Amino acid sequence: MATATPEKQPVLTGTKATLNNKNQTPAAPQDNTVEIDLVALFFRYLEKVHWILLTALLGAVIAGVYVYFAVTPIYEATSKIYIVGSDTTISLSDLQIGSNLAADYQEVFKNWHVHELVDKRLNLDYSYSKLAGMVRVTNPSNTHVLYVTVKSPDPQEAKLVADTYAQVAREFIAAKMDMREPNIFEEAKLPTSPVSPNKTRDIIIGFLIGALLAMAVITIKFLSDDRIFSGEDVAKVDGLPTLGMIPLQGADHGKNTAVYGYGRPKTEGKE
Repeated sequence: MATATPEKQPVLTGTKATLNNKNQTPAAPQDNTVEIDLVALFFRYLEKVHWILLTALLGAVIAGVYVYFAVTPIYEATSKIYIVGSDTTISLSDLQIGSNLAADYQEVFKNWHVHELVDKRLNLDYSYSKLAGMVRVTNPSNTHVLYVTVKSPDPQEAKLVADTYAQVAREFIAAKMDMREPNIFEEAKLPTSPVSPNKTRDIIIGFLIGALLAMAVITIKFLSDDRIFSGEDVAKVDGLPTLGMIPLQGADHGKNTAVYGYGRPKTEGKE
């Protein structure tokens, strides 16, 4: 009896698969570069402009409340000392010496003894470091005048401390440095308005910070949104061209219509 020999089935080997794959176009390498569509981002800002303005106004309100109720206003008063001397006759050499002594006179206001004399005369009971932080001494260029500026939350205290520092310094210079006693060029004027905080500036800064925070949040959401809205988005993700588009049917007619991805509209109760 003759036995039928089963016909051998063709087997696809790895070599043949490799050869077949050689005829296919290799896939393009994926580009991980993140592209930002600035035009689309700008229109997103326009779309969310009401949120940007609302956040900016909120920032301005917070800054206004802070500067009006939480920040202590600081007043500034300035007394001036003429550092040449008190003699009626002043020579050219006196003027030159006065210019050279300006830096030495500024060091007088860093002396702890001067701070102590001011503290005792005004009965302030302040530490040396606090008094040193309140006073600032400057010498404008090409002048023989020292500006003794004092900052304080109390305008009356700022004036008194500035005038007292000027008086104590001129007495200290005459007694300790064996120099002619400088003149009080100008007494401090009682300040009527604080030098800080600058309320208008701080409110504007709060407005800008609020707007920038809102724009930052919108930008982050814009960049993290990986949903596909057009054929160009498909090409960016897969590198494949879009062959066609299927319009949605009935999406504007039924109230219970929901759209799922690229599929047909799905109505409640129907699959």
